[in-house]
Amino acid sequence: MRSHSWRTAANSAAYLLPELRAGLDVLDVGCGPGTITADLAALVAPGRVTAVDAAEDVLAKARAVAAERGLENVEFAVADVHALDFPDDSFDVVHAHQVLQHVGDPVQALREMRRVCRPGGVVAARDSDYGAFAWFPEPAALDGWLDLYRRVARANGGEPDAGRRLFSWARQAGFTEITTTAATWCFATPEERDWWSGLWADRTTASVYAELAVDGGHATSGELTAIAEAWREWGKREDAWFMVPHGEILCRVS
Repeated sequence: MRSHSWRTAANSAAYLLPELRAGLDVLDVGCGPGTITADLAALVAPGRVTAVDAAEDVLAKARAVAAERGLENVEFAVADVHALDFPDDSFDVVHAHQVLQHVGDPVQALREMRRVCRPGGVVAARDSDYGAFAWFPEPAALDGWLDLYRRVARANGGEPDAGRRLFSWARQAGFTEITTTAATWCFATPEERDWWSGLWADRTTASVYAELAVDGGHATSGELTAIAEAWREWGKREDAWFMVPHGEILCRVS
């Protein structure tokens, strides 16, 4: 949630913004703490945004964000993207940010997103691509971190290199009018480096990901501690730079 709360529509959904206008109904799938959701709601008001996530405790954070911003056109619900509890043709825009990399069947998820989207509307998805991450300096421990993360994610049923697969998944889901783009996050200022490296150092030793790594036999606690320390050391470098590439799809529903 610490990383997700940094996200905004501007830094995480810029490719979608030209499609938005007042009065549209939006479904935000996997809304997380709701920072992107709140931005979308402000852009489409008086249209409504329905924000769904698999975890009720996460939705509590999203509700708090909407309340803090005084938004009255947002509603929240627990949902499984593989089987959305909405009628066909319910929304003008269906959006998912960093969701498809975590689900068991991304093609089925896209089929469901398409089903609930009205003809003429758009289904939009953006996912990072871990295999294309780039950074400098390049300590061997961060290579080990990336290899470990990808193994843990796949063992948990996800696909960490989702960004490059979005176009293929959308075609398999039945979309024919697909606009594909790519965009990046870049962390290079002292504040950005400190935040990004500290986030991953903490996540490596104190998160569900860390538990999966140890319980799944992918790493020991000692190995995770060493990776976390490498992250902190990397973040202290004045020349440190990190790029996170994303694949993006904008699918028109016919």
